[in-house]
Amino acid sequence: MRHFVSAACGLWLTAVAPVLAEPVVVVELYTSQGCSSCPPADEFVAMLASDPRILPLALHVDYWDYIGWADKFAQGKFTDRQRAYARAIGSRTIYTPQLIIGGRDRIEGFAPGETADRLRAQMEASSPVFLVIKREGDRLMIRAEADPPLDAPVRVQLVRYKPQETVTIERGENAGKTITYYNIVTSWEGIGNWEGNAPLELSAPYTGTEPGAVILQSEGPAEILAAVRVD
Repeated sequence: MRHFVSAACGLWLTAVAPVLAEPVVVVELYTSQGCSSCPPADEFVAMLASDPRILPLALHVDYWDYIGWADKFAQGKFTDRQRAYARAIGSRTIYTPQLIIGGRDRIEGFAPGETADRLRAQMEASSPVFLVIKREGDRLMIRAEADPPLDAPVRVQLVRYKPQETVTIERGENAGKTITYYNIVTSWEGIGNWEGNAPLELSAPYTGTEPGAVILQSEGPAEILAAVRVD
């Protein structure tokens, strides 16, 4: 069935010459500069980022700021997103560090072995969604098809991130440490909904030089059905 989707996309591909970015497995790291157990996970992001099949994204939360060091990358909306993941499975507890792989697998703490197993399984899995993008000036053209059609709508999301920045932490649990952070999310916005029955054709503003990603995710938040980088 994948061949049918690819063929059906062929006319659109020829017409607008999209970027045929490879699909990636999204790994969300919920972290904080004020969390003493987070630096190993922060460093792990750099290793994951070296694999083109994986897109690690560091979302800095703000609930550690009270300890005495305000995380310069933290946003309340990232804390809200982590809490929404917890509510989706009936939990009231959130952790740092926490990895959420493909919107589905949750790992509390730094567990590289378990993370590798979950990543391997997701990279070997197939998706019914075929996603392509093209940047035209300050706009991003997005197209997707699903075969078979989806049973429920998905959220179309646009993420922007900073590749890396080094921070010297002066107070709090990590006082005195200088840490380099990678793939630091600066914005995560919903830009539309897609029913998954007819092809998706959508455009969105995309200015500046920061890299990003387009992510199609089930409501919940839950499983990420497709994701591609925007360089």
